[in-house]
Amino acid sequence: MGRLEGRVAIVTGSGRGIGKAIATRFAQEGAKVALVDRMRETVESAAEEIARQGGKAVALLADVSLSEDVDRFVREVTGTFGGIDVLVNNAGMGGSKNCVETSEEGWDQMLAVNLKSIFLVCKRVIPEMLKAGRGKIINIGSIFGMGGAAGTLAYSAAKSGVINLTRQLAVDYSPHHIHVNSISPGLIQTEMTRLKLGDTARRDHLVQLIPLGRLGLPADIAASALFLASEDSDFVTGHNLVVDGGQTIRLE
Repeated sequence: MGRLEGRVAIVTGSGRGIGKAIATRFAQEGAKVALVDRMRETVESAAEEIARQGGKAVALLADVSLSEDVDRFVREVTGTFGGIDVLVNNAGMGGSKNCVETSEEGWDQMLAVNLKSIFLVCKRVIPEMLKAGRGKIINIGSIFGMGGAAGTLAYSAAKSGVINLTRQLAVDYSPHHIHVNSISPGLIQTEMTRLKLGDTARRDHLVQLIPLGRLGLPADIAASALFLASEDSDFVTGHNLVVDGGQTIRLE
């Protein structure tokens, strides 16, 4: 019996990368998983792959920064599976710049996709969890939300907001047995980081900054998400779990 047997989970931004790894791991542990993404081909492929492995998954198209899309996909999930036990807010985008280079449009888009979307999805999903009397919410932050990094103004601001939004949600809803935590990944090998890691010299330099001596994998984040989604974390809420190979503990 899997650690999420009988649970219903939503994972946003799950067509590829970290989101796909989380959805796949949850399905392997017995959850019925709703994969939500705005890219049809990737999310349908991910759901089909889970089904071929014997898991239960549906692919849903949505832009999670739009309230009407959020309302629709949550109705589809409850209509298909009957409830929602676990929510992973993973959808996001990168590509930030410094303050002078950041356009107002770029700022608004970054905050909408990386932060506002979590508010919108939680606003719609939490009432379903209140009906059930329990729930697990996991928001994907970033180590860039824990301190400054050159040229990442809007991204770092949004991810910092994710971490504190998580704490506030935990304060408000933990008394209702809804646990809310965040994961802050370090440098993970995904499609989003491929350009940054494409230069061998730069890649080697970045690895040197990680005490464990390697880049992270989507599976590393999926394992952490499984802990926070399962009963193993029943006394954990409002926590930001840093999964970065030790990168943020270096003093030099």
